[in-house]
Amino acid sequence: MGVSTSAPEKGVALVTVDFPPVNALPVSGWYELAEALTAAGRDPGTGCVVLAAEGRGFNAGVDIKEMQRDPGHTALIGANGGCAAAFAAVYDCEVPVVAAVGGFCLGGGIGLVGNADAIVAAEDAVFGLPELDRGALGAATHLSRLVPQHLMRTLYYTSRTVTAAELHAHGSVWRVVPGAALRAAALELAAEIARKDPYLLRLAKAAINGIDPVDVRRSYRFEQGFTFEANLSGVADRVRDTFGGPAPDRKERS
Repeated sequence: MGVSTSAPEKGVALVTVDFPPVNALPVSGWYELAEALTAAGRDPGTGCVVLAAEGRGFNAGVDIKEMQRDPGHTALIGANGGCAAAFAAVYDCEVPVVAAVGGFCLGGGIGLVGNADAIVAAEDAVFGLPELDRGALGAATHLSRLVPQHLMRTLYYTSRTVTAAELHAHGSVWRVVPGAALRAAALELAAEIARKDPYLLRLAKAAINGIDPVDVRRSYRFEQGFTFEANLSGVADRVRDTFGGPAPDRKERS
């Protein structure tokens, strides 16, 4: 359980998240993931990083129960800082990051894949931000990198999800494959990338980040300010207390 790093292909680092039962990460897990991604990208032998997960789904966001057990705001502050660190670690990784997404990718999962360089998804993958149903805000910054602006707003306000096939149609998912082929497909793409000159790859990643029209780090931190306001006002607790757990199989958009 936790975050592990392996080297299944030459030049490829595989960072795997495993927090049963649904990969809802505690505060320490977000920081652990950030450290693993940064270390993998810093390794001169790495040309590409694959971010994957074990278990029922890719990521169910933050551990809501951890925040509910905290009588103050320590867990909230920790989760906000940890998410910001993990999302930034994907974006700032010195080499390209390929996200291998199976099952549900919700909340913080959108922050991770929205900052990735490429996404390979299983046929059963669903993506969404159920934040308003969970007394939270945030990651619209990253959802807007996956879908057009008006669709992003509709998904955000309704907490609905989209499928891997729909994101493939929008061009944000590279390939959609059967679940059993997900890891192999992501590693195949990563190996192709990793065969490029390692120094040139790092220059390319820095150059592409440098021409982004939106500073994803600053934009996300701006969103988090409203999460704090929701918590200080008491509305976040009121909504969060009605939350019974992540709904990974919820496919609401038709």
